[in-house]
Amino acid sequence: MANSFTCNIVSAEASIFSGTVEQVIASGIMGDLGILPGHAPLLTELQPGPVRVIHDGGKEENFFVSGGFMEVQPDVVTILADAASRASDLNEAAAEEARQQALKAFNEKSTELDYTRAAAELAEATAQLRTIQQLRKKAGKG
Repeated sequence: MANSFTCNIVSAEASIFSGTVEQVIASGIMGDLGILPGHAPLLTELQPGPVRVIHDGGKEENFFVSGGFMEVQPDVVTILADAASRASDLNEAAAEEARQQALKAFNEKSTELDYTRAAAELAEATAQLRTIQQLRKKAGKG
């Protein structure tokens, strides 16, 4: 069995990452998933949150996806994200502002549609902040 596999992270706008990795960790709707070489085929929905990609030698890259799907095949993992970015490109102030606006909209809901949209925006902004915090925590350890 090989010690690595190909990982592709693609959003509607662009290909964010493509390369050979040893492990992928993503936030599935039922919890975090760790994918290693030889993992059984799988198709799962992703919730907004971080995706960690671990290269040969332990070097780690962090990404943020706003949701989407992850397909695991014997030699390739493909993440099809609604929107994706490198975690280092996230703006904490903008994410906090989006969270505050979503909370305000959530509390001032006027229709069921507003409530649903505010809840989705709140979840995404909170996930972005969680990704930023994980990246900051990791940087503090290194």
